[in-house]
Amino acid sequence: MIRINDLSKSFGKLTVLNGLSFDVMKGEKLALIGPSGSGKTTILRILMTLENISGGRIEVCGEPLFHMHRNGQDVPADEAHLHKMRRHIGMVFQHFNLFPHKTVLQNITLAPTLTKGEKRIDAEKRARELLDMVGLADKADYMPVQLSGGQKQRVAIARALALSPEIMLFDEVTSALDPELVEEVLQVMQRLAVETDMTMLLVTHEMGFAREFADRVLFFDQGRIVEAGPPEQIFQAPQEERTRTFLRKIIASRHGM
Repeated sequence: MIRINDLSKSFGKLTVLNGLSFDVMKGEKLALIGPSGSGKTTILRILMTLENISGGRIEVCGEPLFHMHRNGQDVPADEAHLHKMRRHIGMVFQHFNLFPHKTVLQNITLAPTLTKGEKRIDAEKRARELLDMVGLADKADYMPVQLSGGQKQRVAIARALALSPEIMLFDEVTSALDPELVEEVLQVMQRLAVETDMTMLLVTHEMGFAREFADRVLFFDQGRIVEAGPPEQIFQAPQEERTRTFLRKIIASRHGM
């Protein structure tokens, strides 16, 4: 579903991603872990075309993301190509990004009616099904200000799902929540992981959830993959000292040591 080859990304003189290469298979649930500033969120933003790349190549669903073929050559993608490629991907952000002046139902139906030309009646039917799935069937007519943080994040998940993406990106979706609200969001994501065949990439500091959720875990540091493997290996028997140090610090901070 995703092929990343020799990807680099710099902001001025700061190199955030450095010669990064990895593939994501169809239906795979991939957790990206690592210290803050290691490049994890930048990867998601690049896949969503919110950031451009400095070098390398990305393919999504067999097509180049930032390039297109013209007259037998690769040329930089135009806006029409980027728009077409975005339809494959949905993203849930750390800070919800709901429209405050629209109801929950309007937040979810806006993109399908505007970008895909869905009839309002169809978009609303799908929105209500998604709200039911995330446990908020009774909140369709609420305004975002009337919701808790966990409820807002579940609405944001429903909104991303409304466009029927093949790939879902989750960027630290629980980090802005109070601890008692984290579980309700993780339960929705776990249900998605179990019940759908969507390809899912998760950036998280919730190591317990990453262990349950992921088919494979990538540990990042300084814009590179230090270690990759199934959750049992990464969390129980990491091969690299940098991985072991990071996990020790995370566990210590969770226990207030």
